[in-house]
Formats: sequence, C-alpha cells, structure tokens
Amino acid sequence: MKILLIVYDNGSYIHYFPIGTSYIAAALQRAGHDVCIYNQDVVHSPDSLLTTHLNRYYYDVVGLGFVGNYYTYKKAQSIAEAIHKSVARPHFILGGHGPSADPEYFRNKLGADSVVVGEGEFSVTGAINHRGVFSSPLIKDIDSIPHPAYHLFPMEHYRLRQLPHSTPADFSMSVLTSRGCIHKCNFCYRMDEGLRVRSIDAVLWEIIYLRDSYGINYIDFADELTTVTDKRTTELCEALLPLKIKWMCNGRLDRVSPKILALMKRSGCQFINYGIEAMDDEVLKTMNKKLTVDQIHRGIEATLAVGISPGFNIIFGHIGDTKETLQKGMEFILKYDDGAQRRTMLPVTPYPGSELFKEAIRRGLLKDTEDFYKKHKNSDLLTVNFTDLTDEEFHMFLLDANTALLQNHYQIQLEQAVEQAKDLYLNKNASFRGFR
Repeated sequence: MKILLIVYDNGSYIHYFPIGTSYIAAALQRAGHDVCIYNQDVVHSPDSLLTTHLNRYYYDVVGLGFVGNYYTYKKAQSIAEAIHKSVARPHFILGGHGPSADPEYFRNKLGADSVVVGEGEFSVTGAINHRGVFSSPLIKDIDSIPHPAYHLFPMEHYRLRQLPHSTPADFSMSVLTSRGCIHKCNFCYRMDEGLRVRSIDAVLWEIIYLRDSYGINYIDFADELTTVTDKRTTELCEALLPLKIKWMCNGRLDRVSPKILALMKRSGCQFINYGIEAMDDEVLKTMNKKLTVDQIHRGIEATLAVGISPGFNIIFGHIGDTKETLQKGMEFILKYDDGAQRRTMLPVTPYPGSELFKEAIRRGLLKDTEDFYKKHKNSDLLTVNFTDLTDEEFHMFLLDANTALLQNHYQIQLEQAVEQAKDLYLNKNASFRGFR
C-alpha cells in the first residue's frame, strides 16, 4: 500500500525531529509498504494545501500522530478537515499519546477510520486494513524494532536544531536509548508500564550511522529517563567516550552522583533536563514524585559542580500549591540558573490518561475528555484550578514569578555578552566572530 504520514507544523523555526513517526515509517517499510512523509513542519504550509496534495497524489492510507495538548488538538481537527475534503479520501489512521488516552473520543471527533493505541510499530499494520481501535502488548524487545527511517526525512533541516551549548558548527539529532519510565508521577499521561532499554550496541550503531551519514555530533537522548541506574548510565557513557560527541538527556535528581556526573561530563554531556516539578516536600509527595527538596538541591549543585548545565522544570498549581510554594520554585531557579536555557514555570495540566485527570473528575473539576479540551486553551494558562487561589490570583502570581525569571535570564545573557566584549577589546581576542 501507499501510505502518507503527516508531520504537522507546530510553529517552530526548527521542529523537533519526529522520532515517533520515523519509527512507524520504518516498521511500515519493513512490512513492504511504500511510505511517504508530508513535512508540513518544514515548509510551514497551510492545512488546505494537504487537500491539494491528496487530490494530486493517490494514497491508500494517511496517518497522523500527536500528543494531547491544546495546540495539537486544534491542529489535528484542522488536518482532519483537510483530509476529509480530499476527493479520494484515504483510510485515515490516528496515533500518539493524544488519541491513545481516549481513542473512541478522538476517532469520532476527527472522523478517523482507525486509532492505534500505544506503541504502533506492530499494531499499525492491522489498522491499515480495518476500522476500529487497535492496540498491542508492549514491545518487550525494543531492539527488534527497526531503526528510524531517517532516509525519508529532510535531515539537513532537523539537524540544525540548536541545543544547550550548541555552536554554529554543531549538528544535532534525537535518539532513544529506552522506552517508558520506572516512576508514576500523577500528572504524567504516559500509559505504558515499566522501562525497556535498547542494547548499548544498538544505540551506538545508530549514533555512528547519524555521524557518518549526516554529520551529527550532538545527540539529544529523548528518553523519558536516561539516567535510570548507575550501571546503565556508566555503560552508556563508556561507549560514548571514544566518539567525542556532545549529548544531553533527561534525568532525575535522585539518580545522579558526583562520580556518575563526572563520567557523564567526560563523555560529552552538556545538559541534563531535570523534572523537578515543585520545591515543596508535601506537594512532591502528592505528585508521587518520589523526590525530596534536599535531593533536588544536592543534585543540582553536583551537576553544576562538574560543568553540566541543569534544566529546571517546575510546574505550579498542583494540589497543595500556594503562593509560597510558587515563590520557593522561583527563588530556586534564580539561585541556580546558569543561563543555558530560558525557563519559566507552567501551570500543571491534568492531561487525559493521567491520574491527575482522574482526580479532577473525582473532584468535579472536569467531566470528561471533551470538557478538558473545552477548558484547555493554552499550556501557559490555567486549565483546572486545584489550589485555593482564584484564577485571577493564580495568573497574577505566575506573571510576577515568570517576570523575575525572564529578567534574570536576559540579565545573564547581557553579562555574558559584556564579558565577550571585554575579552575582545582588552585581550585582543582575534577569534571573536561578532555579536551574532
């Protein structure tokens, strides 16, 4: 069959590489199908042009995967409308975290023929030929999944995405070393249980392929949690040492130590994105975060001490949050921010599929998935208020906190630029290439 997979435009200048779509494409190709990619994200074309494309070229199947936030929900509706307007409308399949949380709702809302729930590499073949909802058991051996079909995508575009501490000479790409997570934070809408890891050899092969084929020298490990155990992190770092590449990952502050961090730094780690979420022990406990404020402080200080930049993810508005807990989060970021990445605090959002979504329904704050999307207008605005603050107070306090964070970030940028100027003129640094 001839299959078109859509990569939607999210408005970014350089879109994050669509790694999920690339895995699905590889699985479909291995099954013998002719796969094409519609890169709306690269050309930033209007959704109406998709109708023109479908009228011009014949496809048996069209597939769209997306997560469940406000933007992709609206985008999916617009893309679905464009598909339905085509003269020879293909069999329409949905997938991804968004539809997986409530497949029948999304199937009816978007008029899709099929919905693939969870990991789609194996179950998507059933969805191609039949209508309905298709799910399969978790793929235990994820080394059995073919490598992403990088050759189908405009890699010259995606490799330009800038990561923390990138230089103009760096080319980056996303790679998965695992799927899943061993933790169960109540705001997370991941539906699969446990963690499954790829072999180090498979990961290394893929990185070398990317380096040799596309000049990639900066890897973004896009796992939910890369630093799962000291043994696993050590094996990965030791494999990366000879490659002399840059890399970043997602980590937890209770799973890093000065020894492991030093090894990560030596193997090229530039940045660890940490899910901190709150700076209050009671709120962390309610989140089921399995993390303490003390662990957060010690982990961040150890990370900075070895020369790795930390990413600060803090949300506000969870059960138990107050103006005071917001203040703690703001002060924490102000204390440790090294300017590697601009960060603000976001309202907590109870996405369908999460335990927090179920709690919102129990409390009468939400009715169902449809009600969620009526209220979820923007990820930076309140969707459901779990606090004792009024909505107006909530947004005003968040404005004050994020104003302070933004001012601090740009002050750091200013100070760094001034230091560059001093180095240029006082030390006659001839390698300086301008304030670009």
